[in-house]
Amino acid sequence: MKRTSAASLLLLALLSTGAGFAFDHMLTVTGRATFTPSGFLPVLLVLIAIAVLVLAVPVRRSTRGGRRIDPFRALRAATLARASSLLGAILAGFGAGLLLYLSTRPVPAPVGSVVAMIALIICAALLVGVALIAEQFCTLPKDPDERQPDEPAS
Repeated sequence: MKRTSAASLLLLALLSTGAGFAFDHMLTVTGRATFTPSGFLPVLLVLIAIAVLVLAVPVRRSTRGGRRIDPFRALRAATLARASSLLGAILAGFGAGLLLYLSTRPVPAPVGSVVAMIALIICAALLVGVALIAEQFCTLPKDPDERQPDEPAS
């Protein structure tokens, strides 16, 4: 499994920033209130980050010479870490798009909305960072090449 690239995370964040901006603009054009994420969402993202890290630590211990664990468990931890980094990038971008839209409006945004979006962006970025660390924990160390070079024929 290839590691998550920074380019893919950045692309997802940029696309979701545009989606968040367009979503809030569409709500405003149709006469509805702008979208404000729940205050529980940042807490949920931090809980997911903790769970990802807790699942990746035993895999790291195993790869560093500890007791062996089930390979499927290691694969699940690595997959969860990758999915969490993608989710964090998407939510950070979406929150940035919502915040960008609120900052371009002539009417000042309510402080609660701005704080909720900033908290969402920070916690989503934290999730990306923790997920990338957990993904690093789940990679196997390089094995020394056990093949010997071919000896010349005598």
